[in-house]
Amino acid sequence: MTKARVYMSAKREFTCRVLETGELVLAKALGNLLKKGDSIVVGDYVDISLIEETGEYIINSVDDRKNEIFRILIREAKRKVTASNVDLLIILSSVSKPQYKRGIIDRFLVRACQWGILPVVVFNKMDQYDPEEFDINFEAERLEGLGAKCFEISAKDTAYKAKYLAEGFEQLQALVKDKTSIFVGQSGVGKSKTITALAQGDVVLKTQEVGRAGKGSHTTTWSEIVNCHNFEVIDSPGIRSFSLDDIDPDDLLSLFPDLEEIAVNCQFNNCTHEEGVKGCRFWSSELDPETEEGALVHSRLESYMRIHEEICQTPFWQKQNKYS
Repeated sequence: MTKARVYMSAKREFTCRVLETGELVLAKALGNLLKKGDSIVVGDYVDISLIEETGEYIINSVDDRKNEIFRILIREAKRKVTASNVDLLIILSSVSKPQYKRGIIDRFLVRACQWGILPVVVFNKMDQYDPEEFDINFEAERLEGLGAKCFEISAKDTAYKAKYLAEGFEQLQALVKDKTSIFVGQSGVGKSKTITALAQGDVVLKTQEVGRAGKGSHTTTWSEIVNCHNFEVIDSPGIRSFSLDDIDPDDLLSLFPDLEEIAVNCQFNNCTHEEGVKGCRFWSSELDPETEEGALVHSRLESYMRIHEEICQTPFWQKQNKYS
């Protein structure tokens, strides 16, 4: 048996990278491994073996996953997994154009919590930062309770040194080294430039380059891993949407663990956490939004309330067809 990792999938064929040699090979999965829809996904660690008679590789087994990238299929009440074993969810944000949007960061923080991945927030284009637009230190502080690491960089000028936060480009480069990451963020924030800068300009080896014994290029149907010299990036269509519409509103608070910790102290279990509600911990004197601590908490509460209202627009049971 040889240990490998799935880099790309296409029906019954999987591009796998042999861990010991780095070689990319095509492998087919044994029938019993494909009985379940999510039995093998990009990022999985597998055991493969070579069939001497045919020269083909076979996937014999799949290791347990440490985490999964998924969306909820509401009709079937199950998860649709598109990737696995991710170390970092790197949320890119621009401090200039496009304009910084706190709400987008909070949306991806919800996914990071749901998927069990360490979130990393990167403030890009810091060479254009205007302190009058927003307070980067406040934004970083509000994320500390979530364990989210924050960095300030300029992808187009890697010599830029951190001025406001403790960590910059060099520290981010050290963090991603030898890890598998997902980069997310709205269009124009510099995801591609950041990845290229972190890869030190080395050629990115796409798994599509692996041929199929003269049968043409091997094309992806879902996700793929891109080798970026000293780190790996998972590119998955399933994580590009900002929508959280597949999440049950009753489960949303659990995906804001910092708020859930406070909400348990509300007087009533069905508290809506709106201003003026009797016994709501968020509106106690200790968490007055005019205070420094209160402002941090209420910035997160505002995001929670906005998302909750959005996903409640359509009753959860009516969303069946959308995600089936």
